[in-house]
Amino acid sequence: MDMKFRDHFSGLWRKYFNHAELPITFYYTDEEGHAGIPKPGSINRCIIGALVNVREGTSYTFNVESVGCFGGKKYLGFSDRLAPNFEYFLSCGIPGKVAGERYKKSPELVTELLERWPKFKAPARFIVFKRWDKLEAADNPEVVIFFAKPDVLSGLYTLANYDVADPNGVVVPMGSGCSSIVQNPYIEKDSPQPRGVIGMFDSSARPFVAPDELTFAAPMGKFATMVGNMEESFLITNTWKTMMKRMK
Repeated sequence: MDMKFRDHFSGLWRKYFNHAELPITFYYTDEEGHAGIPKPGSINRCIIGALVNVREGTSYTFNVESVGCFGGKKYLGFSDRLAPNFEYFLSCGIPGKVAGERYKKSPELVTELLERWPKFKAPARFIVFKRWDKLEAADNPEVVIFFAKPDVLSGLYTLANYDVADPNGVVVPMGSGCSSIVQNPYIEKDSPQPRGVIGMFDSSARPFVAPDELTFAAPMGKFATMVGNMEESFLITNTWKTMMKRMK
C-alpha cells in the first residue's frame, strides 16, 4: 500500500465528509501474518457481524475454516456449495424442514437466479480485512468498502459517476450482504469500466448495521480514480458544503 496515498485520502475524507466513518478494505493473499485469524466462536458467524470489529479497528484474516456460514464461504469464494435445499430456504421453505426467507417467489426462480450468478473462486487461501487507517506498506487492498449514511452515500455515488458517460456507473445487484461487499465489487475490478456497488439490502444481514446505513464498495482502481477527482468535483461547491453541515 502506498502510505502517501493512504494518508492523502484520509485528509480529503476529513475535508469533504466531516469525519464520517473511514472505509474498510480487503484483499486476497496466500501469505500468513497480515492479520490474525479469529478463533472459532469468538466472532459472529455472519461475515457482516464479524466486520463490526473491523470497522472498529481490529484487522482479521479469514480462510475457508474460519467463515461460519455456507453463504459466506460461497460469496467470499472459498466454496461453491450452498446449504441443502437452498432454493427452498431463499423462497417458500419446506414445512417442518426448512424455514423459508421468502426473498424469491419460488424455488424455481432461485434455481434460475443461481444459474445466472457469476462464478467466483477465491484467488488465494486468505482474505484480509483492514480499516483504511490500519493499512500498512505490506498490504495490497483490492476493494474499498464504506458503511455509509444517505448523505455520505450520495457523495460516493455521485463521485463514482463523475467521469463516466454511462448512467450505470454504480449498480445495485440483488444478493447477500457479503456478496454486495466482496464478490460483486471484486468481480468489477476486471471490468473494462469498473463500477461502484451499493448493497446491504439483505434483511438477514441488516441487524449488523445501523438502520440508516447501506454500503458502497469499489475496486481499488476505481476508488483511486474517484480520489483523484475529488478536488475538482461537486465536492468543492456550495451545494456540497450544505450537505457537509448536515453530516455534523
